[in-house]
Amino acid sequence: MKKILLLLLGLILLQSSVFAQSEISFVYINGSNNNDEKMKNWFEKGVSKLHPVMKKSFENNSDASQFFLKNGKYTINPNAEMFFWGDKSRDDLGFVEEQLDLSKAFSPTVAYGVRSLIAGFLHDAIWVQKSHHMLPILDDLHANVVQQYKDGKSVVLFGYSAGSFITYEYLFNKLPYLNAEELFGLVGVNEDAKKFISDNPRKNTCISALSKANIGAVTSDGHLRFTTNKEDFKKNYLKLDEFTESACIPDGALKGVVNFASPLVLFYSDISDPAYELTYYNRFMLKHILENDLFMMTVNFKEDPMGFPTGKNLSSLELAEKAKINFTDIKGFVYDNSKVWSKRTFLLAHTSYWSARKTFSKAVAQAFVDGYKFMIESQRENDNKENL
Repeated sequence: MKKILLLLLGLILLQSSVFAQSEISFVYINGSNNNDEKMKNWFEKGVSKLHPVMKKSFENNSDASQFFLKNGKYTINPNAEMFFWGDKSRDDLGFVEEQLDLSKAFSPTVAYGVRSLIAGFLHDAIWVQKSHHMLPILDDLHANVVQQYKDGKSVVLFGYSAGSFITYEYLFNKLPYLNAEELFGLVGVNEDAKKFISDNPRKNTCISALSKANIGAVTSDGHLRFTTNKEDFKKNYLKLDEFTESACIPDGALKGVVNFASPLVLFYSDISDPAYELTYYNRFMLKHILENDLFMMTVNFKEDPMGFPTGKNLSSLELAEKAKINFTDIKGFVYDNSKVWSKRTFLLAHTSYWSARKTFSKAVAQAFVDGYKFMIESQRENDNKENL
């Protein structure tokens, strides 16, 4: 009997160790204009050269080793993980190129050249923002993250250029920052539905789970809308935990996000509009990031014309005032460092994150340290003020 109990205990410990995320994978996501074999190879070669340097930068920075790797508790996966979505836009871009070819006969050479350059560079960035393109990509990325989690790894997502759109949408759609009872109270469901929800509590969920459960979805004009059929709502609501389990990011699967060469602010400027309904839900996403030991960083070369700062770095108190949310026990942070000097011309800077990998990698590791210290120290200052 004693041997059996020891065997069972060993199996339990082994099972627990599978989900003890002791290794961190860096998952690199491609950007715009990476949709043919040549550019795919360019991206993959760049990442393969960047990743070992990025790994060393975190390991060799004593503060990053302390705060990010927890003094040896975590190690970084030596293999670069890549998530490539550029091939999915290839057919649509081919159609655009065919239309451009028709104009070649009557357009001035310079105009045709500029038009082709704009189409090649911006097509994917516009294409991927459309929900019917974005959502399948998010599901594919989620399958990658979940598999890493099952393999005992947590992940940091590195979004290059338009890849930053995907990291943002992944957080927005897949983080379980929605409390079901509070959510449906906010959107004004009827009293019968409120009582049903109160009598049948569900764990925190994400926007993606609401959609897959056929409870609600984000409309094209930026509103979160819910089914109006009472019976369908109740039936689907009871299954919500199942969809949360499959569609939302598991606790511990994600460490954070690093966006670089990022034009996110340019293409997603509507999230700053207080009249835009999804801005409201972004506040809860921010709260979840800060209170669940996650981070979201932006690191851009200052010469990069497409590297847009995400804004002024704000203390926890300033964030609370701006977002109109009370934060408790802050562990994570958001941080921007768009002042990195690449020593490249503005024409080359956007594609120089691989060639200037030492400069970039050191800046990422230091940005983590600076962001961590800035948020934690500002929280400590707020606590001291409250105690006076």
